[in-house]
Amino acid sequence: MSMLHRRDVVRDLLRGRGDLVVVAGLGAPAYDVAACGDEALNFSLWGAMGGAAMVGLGLALAQPERNVLVLTGDGEMLMGLGSLATIATQHPPNLHIVVLDNERYGETGQQATHTSAGADLAAIALACGIPHVRTVRQADELVALQNDLYRRAGVSFAVVKILPEDLPRVLPPRDGAFLTQRLRAELIGAERALEG
Repeated sequence: MSMLHRRDVVRDLLRGRGDLVVVAGLGAPAYDVAACGDEALNFSLWGAMGGAAMVGLGLALAQPERNVLVLTGDGEMLMGLGSLATIATQHPPNLHIVVLDNERYGETGQQATHTSAGADLAAIALACGIPHVRTVRQADELVALQNDLYRRAGVSFAVVKILPEDLPRVLPPRDGAFLTQRLRAELIGAERALEG
């Protein structure tokens, strides 16, 4: 089975992102998004394992005119599986979830996740009712995935099989209050963000 380099995947997906809101799950996804540049529309989770998809859902519902991308890992997604049923029920047309699946818990010592033993996150998302689901294993499949992120109406879910790499960390800002306020200001304007 072919696997991709995660930082290359994230860089390719975020190229030409425009006003895409990006929620980065705990650990490696946050480092990879930060490696592409610190942006006001990035929201990295710190210590909120399992919550990335639901944060993305909230943003997608609150900002229906913007595309929202959740970039997370397989371990984080496994912890938040119930969110897929809620997302399918709400069906926001502007929410896209990409799971970077290295079949490891990277933040706690590279222990194998359930995906290494056959748990299929794409099949789970489909069974929950998410209509646009794919698994990506080859670099040439990333073009179609990127098209989904920027052009497809309707919630989508993709699993990208990546190598279990230990890459240098590029840390995004770690202050949750700062990240929240910065994102709010970018989405609704600085003056309104201060009122809330």
